[in-house]
Parts: sequence; structure tokens; C-alpha cells
Amino acid sequence: MLSRLTRPQFLAVCGLPVVALLATAVFAPLPFSVARPGLTADVLGENRGAEVITISGAPTHGTGGQLRMTTIEATGPDASVRLGDVLSGWFDTDRAVMPRDAVYPSGNNVSEIEKYNQRQMKESQDSATAAALGYLGMDGDGVDVKLRLKDVGGPSAGLLFSLGIVDKLGAGDLTGGKVVAGTGTITDDGRVGAVGGVPLKTQAARRDGATVFLVPKAECSDAQAELPKGLRLIPVTTLKGAVDSLKALESGKGSVPAC
Repeated sequence: MLSRLTRPQFLAVCGLPVVALLATAVFAPLPFSVARPGLTADVLGENRGAEVITISGAPTHGTGGQLRMTTIEATGPDASVRLGDVLSGWFDTDRAVMPRDAVYPSGNNVSEIEKYNQRQMKESQDSATAAALGYLGMDGDGVDVKLRLKDVGGPSAGLLFSLGIVDKLGAGDLTGGKVVAGTGTITDDGRVGAVGGVPLKTQAARRDGATVFLVPKAECSDAQAELPKGLRLIPVTTLKGAVDSLKALESGKGSVPAC
């Protein structure tokens, strides 16, 4: 025979599973990564004591400004991210909560992920070189380009690598003495692709002195969401468009697109 519970007893019994679920949610690791603004590096200069871009087989010239590629720093693929981390990340403007699968390939261990990111970086560098030499009408067999950037993986520096090569080999100075930053993947034929973490990258760019930020056009709204004061957005879809925009900005002639 079952005894009848009073209302307080009933609520207490029903509340136990809820409390247990909340406790589990608070302490259980969640499939997220918490990201923040990462390092930036001037592809026209040195990184960790070595030139980022070295070119042989063709004359190059110095430049007066900077072209800074941008990154985000995220908790590692094996890190335990808990509910408190997620909640604080959502309310903190210099951090972002992202699905772990959006940051790291799923189903791989740390070593495999590092190798994957390095492969992506190598492919991005090859495409950046092909796009830049194609834009300049130069023969890849006669010009040797080497790109070095330590401790950075993934494909999102492709656009800035291409612009750096064009700036060193082409006529004039693309930056006009400014600190220009940006992000975007690049294909062999010069098409610019979207990347993740753009709001954090704009913060990193402004922190390191940039006043202009090149952003894949598809991510204009993301970049505008938390745009730091003093940073001008220029949307791009191709390498040629990015070069044309920088030339127009430097000369003061022609239109410069805006988000």
C-alpha cells in the first residue's frame, strides 16, 4: 500500500532529479571551446627571429607599413570546458564560446589535430603563393617563395600571405604606411573564403595597432557585431579586390568598399 505524499514532500521528491541534473551540468565537461583574441603577426616582417616571407628569383622592395594576419586562441581539444566557463564566455566581450567541432576536427586526438592544422597551413601557403604569382603574372618556376610562421595552423592566413607576396614583388606600397590586418582563406585562383572567430580577430588587430581590417564579405555582419572603435572594415571576395581596395585607400582615388 502506498502512502499519500504531502505537497512539500511531493515537490522535494520531484526536485531531486532536477538538482541532480543541474549538478551534472555544472560539473560535467561540455563539447565547447572558449576562445579569445590571439596573436597577430606582420607577414611583411619577422616572426620569432625569421622573415615570414622570403623571395628569390625576382627583385623585391621594402614596405613602410604592416600586414598583420590574425588568430584566435582556444581551449585545447582535450580541455574540460564546464557550464561556468560557457556562461562567463557568453557574457564576456573578449571571449567567445564555440562548438568544439567548429574549432577542431571531431574524432581526432591532439596529435592528429596538430598535424591536420599544419597540413591546412601548408596548403594555404601554397595557394597563397599561387594566387599572388598568378595575380602578378609571374612564373612560379622562376620565383621561389618561402613562407614561415611558427606555432600557427589552419588556412585563415591565406589572404594576408598573398597580399604580403604581392606587396614585396609588386610596384608601390599596398599599406601606405598603415597597420593593416585581416583574415580569410585563399584559393589558387585568388578567391577569398570565410573563416571563424572574426569578432575576436578584429579585437586582436586593434590591440596590435591596426586601423584597417580586411574581412571576407560573407562575414561583414559578424565583424560589425563587436567592432573595436578606430578599426575600419573593408570587405573582400578576391585577392584582386583586396589589392584594389588597398591601393584606393592609399591613393585616396577610387571607391573603397565598406561593410
